[in-house]
Amino acid sequence: MVQLIYYSALFVLSLLLSLLYVCLWRRQFDVHMTAVFLLLPISNLAYLLIYANPDSVAVTALMKVVYLCGCLLPWLAMMCVMGLCRIRVSRLVRMGSLLVSTAVFCTVLTVGHSPLFYRSLEIERVGDAWVMIKRYGPAHVLHYICVVLYLAASLAAILYSYRKKKQVSRRILLLLFMPIPVSTMGYFAGHRLAGLGFEFMPVSYVFSQLLYLLIAQRMVLYNVSEMVIESMVQAGETGFITVDAKGRYLGSNGSAKRFLPALRNLTVDRPVADEPAMRQTVLAWIERFRKDPTDDKFLYTRVGTDGEEDRIYAIDVNDLYDGRRRCGCQIFLQDDTEKQKYIRLLDRYNSDLQAEVAAKTERIVVMHDRLILGMAAMVESRDNSTGGHIRRTSEGVRILVETMRADGAELSDAFCKNLIKAAPMHDLGKIAVDDAVLRKPGRFTPEEFEKMKAHAAEGARIVHEILQDTDDEDFRRIAENVAHYHHERMDGSGYPDGLRGDEIPLEARIMAIADVYDALVSKRVYKESFSFEKADRIILEGMGPQFDPSLRETYEHARPKLEEYYTRERARA
Repeated sequence: MVQLIYYSALFVLSLLLSLLYVCLWRRQFDVHMTAVFLLLPISNLAYLLIYANPDSVAVTALMKVVYLCGCLLPWLAMMCVMGLCRIRVSRLVRMGSLLVSTAVFCTVLTVGHSPLFYRSLEIERVGDAWVMIKRYGPAHVLHYICVVLYLAASLAAILYSYRKKKQVSRRILLLLFMPIPVSTMGYFAGHRLAGLGFEFMPVSYVFSQLLYLLIAQRMVLYNVSEMVIESMVQAGETGFITVDAKGRYLGSNGSAKRFLPALRNLTVDRPVADEPAMRQTVLAWIERFRKDPTDDKFLYTRVGTDGEEDRIYAIDVNDLYDGRRRCGCQIFLQDDTEKQKYIRLLDRYNSDLQAEVAAKTERIVVMHDRLILGMAAMVESRDNSTGGHIRRTSEGVRILVETMRADGAELSDAFCKNLIKAAPMHDLGKIAVDDAVLRKPGRFTPEEFEKMKAHAAEGARIVHEILQDTDDEDFRRIAENVAHYHHERMDGSGYPDGLRGDEIPLEARIMAIADVYDALVSKRVYKESFSFEKADRIILEGMGPQFDPSLRETYEHARPKLEEYYTRERARA
């Protein structure tokens, strides 16, 4: 019973590891490793069947299956080691060694008919266990010789690669070495356990599978890099460098080593930071990319030595993926020297013209802005209840949009700049309101309020007339919206068009908060200034029916800065 549990468990583990390998398999995997994962579960199944059905005829047949793996596995393991160590094996040696292993297996097929491989093979009951009694023949010595030669060749290849080949992963070399002593124990020392009815070889097979599975998992990184590198090599003069998620060097192509000679000193799987020159280039580029993933394209100038010309490289940093899993960084380098020379030549020819155009444009913009502010100030001078309103509301808008961006809102620089610039224009329509209404020192009657409400639509018309020939369409649209809709309410009860919710442009929703807040905390002819606490309570109560509730958090975060600003304004007054 214990024997069956032992061999069943080993077979199930072997089968599961092979299935995991199938899930991990890539087309670029070594064919010899794939053959190993195919043969080992078959061999472990044969062991299980031997002890599950201890019939002498069945045992003889199943032992031949066991030795199919026993004869071919050392050769497959050796070829796998050679491939992973990037050691080229000639076709003659490969085919010759395979023929020898095949010949040894052919002698296994004589078991039961000839004493060539086994003089005798019997299975006996010893206590509660079945034990195989084996007497080896002369061909079995040849099998041991092959095993020793293949294991020795594998060990030599691993040691040679560790000392001489920097482009071979040290981690993979360690994983390749570990099955050798275990396999040696299985082949040459396992007979002691076999005398108790427990073969050691199935354990060594499962152990080897586990290690090869770890190698395959690591190879995914390298194979991804090699495929991409090969593609880049075929595409042209592009350098390529790969680094894993922990900053360890995975590989690079010849162009990259030519662009950055210090790459030749790097060993695969060693941290990039180990090489001083790499800390200033590759590592710095990766850290720059990690801080800001949008900052993934830039230029790098390599200063020439011994009279060599400076070279300019275009750097492109990206994440390296294994399927959907991010596993490191990949860096592309292209020699951009000639292109940059041409660009600099054009820049030199155009710099004077650009400077002159920029200066004239700046003067026009300044004049345009002063005209807008002058008109707004002229309107405000007619309204004896809102002194300083356009200046204060402009500052309130600035505080709100800066807070929104600090909270993570995706507002472009152009939008924020245009909105702050447009804020003083929100009440331009009051220029069309009769003085008797506009300058009234008290609250409006319903009829007067209707006349005052007309300033929103009139303001949009005036802004449109002023800015209709401007090249800045975004600014014109934002300025019109601010003037037109800053008195709209989220519940649709505002004016002039009764818009509700998201129908109201964002710029007008922001302007509405700044406009009402200033009206609350500032002194008017018809009221004293409210305290900050009362104004805050009114604004928060209006979140939903009057103001955009999605701006509630922005307002709450901006409140300390608003109160600080208006405290200074009150002190100055």
